[in-house]
Amino acid sequence: MRTAGTKIAWGVLLSAAWLSLAGCGGQNVSTAPTQIVCPPGATTANVLQAAEKILTRMQFSIEKLDVDQGIVKTRPLRGGQFFEFWRSDNASPFGWSEANVQSIRRSVELRVVPAPAAADGPPRREPAVSGPVSSGLCLECSVSVQRMNLPGTTLAGTSQVYELRSHSSPTLRRRQALVLRRQSMVWIDLGPDPALAEEILRRIEHRLSRAIAKAGE
Repeated sequence: MRTAGTKIAWGVLLSAAWLSLAGCGGQNVSTAPTQIVCPPGATTANVLQAAEKILTRMQFSIEKLDVDQGIVKTRPLRGGQFFEFWRSDNASPFGWSEANVQSIRRSVELRVVPAPAAADGPPRREPAVSGPVSSGLCLECSVSVQRMNLPGTTLAGTSQVYELRSHSSPTLRRRQALVLRRQSMVWIDLGPDPALAEEILRRIEHRLSRAIAKAGE
């Protein structure tokens, strides 16, 4: 019978293999936000309400929701691990591997904007539900990824050295050293996650489409 430690080790090895394979092909990185056209009849309030529901189900914590500005922002969410089978924030093999090999976090920003003209901006997907009148709204989604960098901590000055040495308990010294190390922790920007942005938009559009279809029954 495999022990828990063995299973975790295999998970890390598989993640590293996935990450190396994904790195060979490169990640599909785009600086432009993904866009969808909101279903006909949708309002900014409808869109943001659907976005809040979807992001909450994906375990994102809402930091800002402003209907007047048409914006939703989330707090950073730690990347799901291989044993967290209920998580859905790893939307691609690369994202899954990256979250299991490194300490990463993702933040989501959604904006409701007027639909651009046909010649403006990136191509947009047509709404899933057909209707006579378009809402004239688009939803932009961007997902930013950060990796935790935890360098070794160098004690600054003799006061910190004396403080650590003055305690007789090794446990206290270890805890203080850990606190000092955490203070030096920084988050490094890795760029966007277009796969997760696309998945979030797909779920929001699907929810809006079902709501409009149900209202028309």
